[in-house]
Amino acid sequence: MLAGVSALVLAGGLSACGGDSESSGKSADGRTTIDVWLMRDSVSAQFQKEFVAGFEAAHKDIDVKVQIQEWDGIGEKVTAALASNDAPDVIETGNTQVAQFAQSGGLLDLSDKVGELGGGDWLKGLAEPGAYEGKQYGIPYYAANRVVIYRTDLFEKAGVDAAAIKTRDQWITATEKLNKGGTQGIYLPGQMWYALAGFVWDEGGDLATRSGDTWKGALDSPEAVRGMNFYEQLQALGKGPKDSDEAQPPQAEVMAKGQVAQIISTPGGANVVLANNPELKGKLGFFPIPGKTAAQPGSVFIGGSDLVIPAASGKQDAAFTFVKELTGDAWQRKLAAAMSYVPNKTTLADAVAADPGASAMAVGAAVGRATPNTPGWAAVEAKNPIKDYMTAVLTGADTRSEAAKASEAITAAMTTGS
Repeated sequence: MLAGVSALVLAGGLSACGGDSESSGKSADGRTTIDVWLMRDSVSAQFQKEFVAGFEAAHKDIDVKVQIQEWDGIGEKVTAALASNDAPDVIETGNTQVAQFAQSGGLLDLSDKVGELGGGDWLKGLAEPGAYEGKQYGIPYYAANRVVIYRTDLFEKAGVDAAAIKTRDQWITATEKLNKGGTQGIYLPGQMWYALAGFVWDEGGDLATRSGDTWKGALDSPEAVRGMNFYEQLQALGKGPKDSDEAQPPQAEVMAKGQVAQIISTPGGANVVLANNPELKGKLGFFPIPGKTAAQPGSVFIGGSDLVIPAASGKQDAAFTFVKELTGDAWQRKLAAAMSYVPNKTTLADAVAADPGASAMAVGAAVGRATPNTPGWAAVEAKNPIKDYMTAVLTGADTRSEAAKASEAITAAMTTGS
């Protein structure tokens, strides 16, 4: 999701595990030590070092020890930590993972802190999945989402003004003009289901819906079918494979090699394009995914992270102080500038105004959403019948019948967890 974020190693003094012997209480000088789990590549070592130093200077009674965690297998590791008596005090988690951890009862309910944290301005795509059963457990940390990365030279050659593309109809018209003479109007692989989700949301549909305590797949609704119809129309304006996603092959590498006018990607994808073809420097631009009307950009899936506090933490006050500082306006602006992320509040979008990719991302983030907020959704992504559905439709199968099959598969996965 966050392509282009460089892997960086922490400075030596900033790593320790949740079970460190110093983490159980105050040190000899009376300072409280909190243990924090942050995820690999979420922020640079330099930003983290700057924040920890600034935090400890401002809060002289709190020491911070950070351990970097790997995304692979993090769900099981956090679940085990929450069930133990030795949990860290603050954990960074993917925004769509919060419901899974909250269901276990292992997270601290922070609902009474929302006002203090300025929650009224949070990005919905981070805040809503951070809540579970009406209670707020996850505090929005940062966001990233997809935009359109385009070749400025190919647009100019085709006589297309990217700034004038404000609606999906205009996008299709422009892409048709670009899709000529050996140039692909857009490289859109057939299984980019996050992009499909945005088109479905634009139509008023959803991937799954809830009735009482029951969730069921909803790709067979008329609205969701219209979203798939638009995806099919757009995907045909290029040579993207119908049976794979953006990682197979890596779409940024495809754009670097050939005459591809557009891809849908996080802005960091541009760095990958340039790494593979430096001759394209100065020839890449960004614009938000267009919406159905010019009044609102297209819906996008919001990726990113929330911060949670385990219920088992014995230092919840200090942990909350850490969360409040890192998610507060001052450090959010610094984080946005350092990492080209979207800040956690709509009121901070100006923090990335000078960054073309991040500013395009912030426009979409304002109307961004997350996947269905249920612990059962993890099982859907594990098998991902949405990808199979998309490939079936793009290779000629009947959209409505395939949508019904996919909806049944989604329902079964959310119900049985497999």
